[in-house]
Amino acid sequence: MSKIKIRPVEPGDFPSWLPLWDGNNLGRRDEAVTTETWSRLTDPDFPVYGLVAENPDGALAGLVHYILHYTTGAVAPVCYMQDLYVSPDYRQHGIGRKLVRALADQGQKEKWARLYWLAEADNKAAQALYKDFGIKLDFTLHVLRTG
Repeated sequence: MSKIKIRPVEPGDFPSWLPLWDGNNLGRRDEAVTTETWSRLTDPDFPVYGLVAENPDGALAGLVHYILHYTTGAVAPVCYMQDLYVSPDYRQHGIGRKLVRALADQGQKEKWARLYWLAEADNKAAQALYKDFGIKLDFTLHVLRTG
């Protein structure tokens, strides 16, 4: 899997991106959310972006979606890595690590103040991957639905 290419999402990727998106969402697709997410990912004026892991044959093996935003804690923008997903057919080949590394490298190049993400504490695969990236902070997440 050393020939995997990490690149930005392109408008023509939709048919290959959709199965990855569905997998990321455990097979539960909300058509309105899917349509809006794809629109945001492919709109260069919207601060939601994506990278994909592409095989030499052109098949997509994984994705990472991220949001750039400003915060009160820094002058430079920060990046929230929202989704990281690798197709089960391609797991255990370092693709998730390559996607995170590519995003971190981009952040360094673009001088983001930080890159951060959330991961379920009992997601052993995610915890194993993320232990080599960043610093684990011990916070709890609270959510208040407002809509």
